[in-house]
Amino acid sequence: MKKIASILKNKEIMNRILFTVLILFIFRIGAQITVPGVNPEGLEEYLNSGTALSLMNMLGGGTLQTFSIFALGVSPYITAQIIVQLLSTDVLPALSELKRQGQYGRKKMEYATRYLTLLLGAVQAYGIIKTIENTTEVQFPLMETLKASNAEWLGYLYIIIVMLAGTMIVMWLGDQISVKGIGNGISMIIFAGIVCSLPNQFAHAFTTYISTTAGSPENLVIAGVFKFILYVLAYLVIIAFVTFVELSQRKIPIQHSGKSGGQTQSMARASFLPIKINSAGVIPVIFASSLMMAPSVIAGFLGNSSDATWLKIFSTSEMYDMGSWSMPWGLLIYMVLTVAFTFFYANLQIDPQQMAENFQKNGSYIPGVKPGIETERYIRRVLNRVTCIGAIALVIIASLPSILTLSGVFGGDNSLVLGGTGMIIVVGVCLELNNQIDGLLAGKSFDEVVASGGH
Repeated sequence: MKKIASILKNKEIMNRILFTVLILFIFRIGAQITVPGVNPEGLEEYLNSGTALSLMNMLGGGTLQTFSIFALGVSPYITAQIIVQLLSTDVLPALSELKRQGQYGRKKMEYATRYLTLLLGAVQAYGIIKTIENTTEVQFPLMETLKASNAEWLGYLYIIIVMLAGTMIVMWLGDQISVKGIGNGISMIIFAGIVCSLPNQFAHAFTTYISTTAGSPENLVIAGVFKFILYVLAYLVIIAFVTFVELSQRKIPIQHSGKSGGQTQSMARASFLPIKINSAGVIPVIFASSLMMAPSVIAGFLGNSSDATWLKIFSTSEMYDMGSWSMPWGLLIYMVLTVAFTFFYANLQIDPQQMAENFQKNGSYIPGVKPGIETERYIRRVLNRVTCIGAIALVIIASLPSILTLSGVFGGDNSLVLGGTGMIIVVGVCLELNNQIDGLLAGKSFDEVVASGGH
């Protein structure tokens, strides 16, 4: 309560919060505006069946199920960011050089990311349109009208341009939040979309388990109430598990030359290198899902995805029949990709070689470990061990919806499936917001001390 009171008294924080809420309100309005020339009836049911487009719909806060002007969301931008980041790791010399040029280089890399976003967005938009055309009953009246004059391509071009414009608007809204609001803008938009879908999910669960049993025998009513309570508790357990994983870290003790003798016990405890169990965040899940969606998009380009039964091998929520036996190959491939990208991205975020060099330059060292190559090996070994635990946790969380769908726990009603990936984003954003607010409050307290002439 004391923290809430401090926030309410802090004018800067309140202005930032109100500005963020306003931007998110604008985003939600745009999310309800359907692209002209499209009738999205039946699309929601298709996306709830665990298809390759389900994650994109979740990241966009349900914007794809209404085929809104924001249907692409921030997915192309996130993918472009990952690609540029990967290419800047000595793969493309020009980007590697920009990465080393400080603020100027980062600005140029951001321009490259935005141009790549437009390219990926156009490809993704066309792939989505073709996939939906070939696998659902969704109507595209605009295309049907233009078919008569052999100008169907104008319809595709029009819808793609509208979707790209929507993506650029979403990116601009995210930038405004980052500069004038609170939290990371892109993360906040994804967060808002996921949180907005939670009330509907719980309302649907309440209707399924309790409302539909009204007037039934008492034992069925009690069973329905028990199932709903169990459903809510399961969600709380997932949130607790995700929070535990996000906050867990391995602390490597660090000492500094010439200071170890004069350090107090509290200072020695505070000097450590924290390595998070899940340092890669949700990025591996997003990238793995993008790769899993690629075959479907390519088949959509070729116009034969309705007949391509082989695409089921990439579906994380379906068993692929290979004649005498069937396996959830899509889920297994998804798990392997998630683990691989978790290790790759963790080593990208924390470069043991660079860290060992920085330690030598600053006169810092790990007790009992020789500086240089030994320090690098030690950090890499610890990072890989910690990341192994994080990768397992991430796979469990990300695969939970698919496992529940395959098990048939919810009787084919996939809209009730508990989403672990969304919870990673929600919990991560909440922790980030809490840290930022603490920082702003601490800054305010310091300013008050200075203003009062305190020391």
